[in-house]
Amino acid sequence: MTGVQEARPRGARRWAIDVRPLRVPAYRRLWLGNTVAMFGFQFTAVAVPVEMYALTRDSFWVGLLGVAAFVPLLIFGLWGGAVADARDRRAVLLGGSLLLWASTLGLLVQALLNVGSPVLLLVLMAVQSVAFAITSPARSAMLPRLVPDDLVPAASTLNYTTFTAASVAGPLAAGLILSASPDTSVVLPIAYGVDAVLFTAMLWAALRLPALPPEPTADGQARRAGLASVIDGFRYLATTPVLLLSFGVDLIAMILAMPRALFPEIAHERFGGGGSVGLLYSAIAIGSMIGGLTSGWIGRLRRQGVGLVVAVVGWGLAIAAAGLAHQLWLMVLLLAVAGAADLVSAVLRQSMLLVYAPDRMRGRLQGVNTVVVAGGPRLGDLRAGTMAAGFGGGVAWVAGGLASAVLVVVLAVAFPALLRYRASTASSGDRP
Repeated sequence: MTGVQEARPRGARRWAIDVRPLRVPAYRRLWLGNTVAMFGFQFTAVAVPVEMYALTRDSFWVGLLGVAAFVPLLIFGLWGGAVADARDRRAVLLGGSLLLWASTLGLLVQALLNVGSPVLLLVLMAVQSVAFAITSPARSAMLPRLVPDDLVPAASTLNYTTFTAASVAGPLAAGLILSASPDTSVVLPIAYGVDAVLFTAMLWAALRLPALPPEPTADGQARRAGLASVIDGFRYLATTPVLLLSFGVDLIAMILAMPRALFPEIAHERFGGGGSVGLLYSAIAIGSMIGGLTSGWIGRLRRQGVGLVVAVVGWGLAIAAAGLAHQLWLMVLLLAVAGAADLVSAVLRQSMLLVYAPDRMRGRLQGVNTVVVAGGPRLGDLRAGTMAAGFGGGVAWVAGGLASAVLVVVLAVAFPALLRYRASTASSGDRP
């Protein structure tokens, strides 16, 4: 892999997204398969709520889809991380991917047969969530074994950027398919079928990966993926201030400053509803995508702890400023700025997590990361909605953003381990 560590060109390319990890064949196949599969998944992500509402005409059932997805993710995300540390990560990724593909095929079959069961939809979404909880820690934890440590930030950026791009383009393409006919029995099978076909790229990528067995233990004993292993992961996290603080600042940012539950109310009150709510929902993802495309500098950042704190504070302040805007273009612009800051914080946190932690712990920590990333925004929705009910949407939006920025600064100053962290720390004696 020495050929991918050469100096990067100067000038404009210093700001362009770093694509050197794509020179590593194993990572390139994984990135390509994941990108294609993630684009296809957006079709299912849009089609399932559409089908549920068409069946029930009740938003309560649509809301239950979130519960059906989150509860298995909370449970199996932690277990999936332990499995990723105890088994060959390629085998774990392949097995979980097959289960994910099977759940998508199940959605396709029930749509073709016009089963019309809301309960079946909930079950299939739960199975899909279990599969994602198994595959996600293994897919993330294997990254430092596919590319050199100095390219982990660039590889993480590529992953996040393509994810946000899929989150923008996928729903738009799914919307075109679903709007082609008012008869959902015609268009829903097409949406599920597209996802099922495109997901085969992920299966191909997993099959082509090299074997990634767990590193041998000091006593030569095999690792177990049980409750004790999960507890051991939490024990390690509790004694590692840098990683614990990185999770803490992300939770603060998502719980206090995630405004998406307020988008419908604000769009209606300030901009008359209509297409404005769609712009608000897409603005953060668009900002993240642009941030990723101009992220060449992230891999050169040495003081990653300071960078993480600045990015999270920037997220909170941009969110607060957006909540004060009464022009749609300005609110969208500020949300996009927040999305770019979120991209930077996500890449830095993931890079720190992958490089600082020992390989034997990466799967379990990625399991915790899966729960944090999935659970934080949902708790943020609850916080925003509850606060808006008592004080109004504008106050809930602005106060949350400001509180997030202030609390992150206080936490970083009170516990300076994060501010002291540098990228070189991972290769020094501080690394476990």
